[in-house]
Amino acid sequence: MTAPILIFGWGNPSRGDDALGPLFVERIESLGLPDVECLTDFQLQVEHALDLQNRQLILFVDASFSALAPFSTSLLAPGRDASFSSHAITPQSVMQVYVDLHNERPPPCHLLAIRGERFELGEGLSPAAASHLEAALRWADDWLKCPGNADQ
Repeated sequence: MTAPILIFGWGNPSRGDDALGPLFVERIESLGLPDVECLTDFQLQVEHALDLQNRQLILFVDASFSALAPFSTSLLAPGRDASFSSHAITPQSVMQVYVDLHNERPPPCHLLAIRGERFELGEGLSPAAASHLEAALRWADDWLKCPGNADQ
């Protein structure tokens, strides 16, 4: 049975703060929430559109150099962009692939962009990113209790 909520984080744990997405998902997964499925990968790909099937809500989680600290959230819409034909794609492109496959809108999808500062190969998580991760996890605790308030 498919869990109604999918939390999908991506990033490279070997590249400093790029690990924020997978670390976030790891922490949420450790809670063992019955209605939540957690997935991670190094990058988003067209095949991930299949993971949106039979969901009520999706939270995409990634590290971001441009997000305001400690994090930002946004409601996403399907769309083709420059990443659509590349190896790694955006959440909006994953959603568009879902639309193309199913001829219907995907479930509501939100992006949680956690502010990162250092993304060099071999670096560990920066102290600032660790603090931003904790703030994002506190936000997620409230969001999971009332996901309709995601962008407030």
